[in-house]
Amino acid sequence: MVEGQAEYVQVVLTPAGDILVHGPVPPAQVAALAMDPGLRAFRPALKQREALLEISALPGGRVVIAERSGELLGYVTFHPPDDFERWALGPARTLELGAIEVAPKVRGLGLARKLLEVAFSDPVMENHIVLATEYYWHWDLDGTGLHVWEYRELMRQLMAHVGLRVKDTDEEEIISHPANMLTVRYGKNVPKEDILAFEALLFSKPDSNRG
Repeated sequence: MVEGQAEYVQVVLTPAGDILVHGPVPPAQVAALAMDPGLRAFRPALKQREALLEISALPGGRVVIAERSGELLGYVTFHPPDDFERWALGPARTLELGAIEVAPKVRGLGLARKLLEVAFSDPVMENHIVLATEYYWHWDLDGTGLHVWEYRELMRQLMAHVGLRVKDTDEEEIISHPANMLTVRYGKNVPKEDILAFEALLFSKPDSNRG
């Protein structure tokens, strides 16, 4: 967890019991929960649980979770950019929204929005540049029945709900497919010079087509 230990909470009422959305949580809270097996968009559920434990223990790591009756049903993670990413060359206050996922059995309840609302209700987030990379190969197109462009618009609206806006970039993985996208949010307390330094990273080639 970063910059303070306050926890933020929302409750989602369901016929099967209340779902508690809260965070950022320490590793011990993640470790105390069973992982819904449907949480496997990025890696098998048990491996994803290990990843959540690691992120929640990182300096600068943040994990917000949705849980019910001792079972982890959804999460959103934030961490400093990995060293191999171009974003790691930017301001120290940069955070990456690493992943957001909701178990199939509780989709349709607005949990993804709740996870983001709780994450960004923490005033600490106003001190950060937050970026999110969306790659279509992580999207559950089969499970939702959505076309890739419909899913992209769903994700764009979800990120926009908390102020993450689409940014043009020539980053290789983003431009490898037209449905992929980068979204960015500048916290209210981020100095202008840090914003300019981050935006200088968007394009590595001066002649890139910037739309």
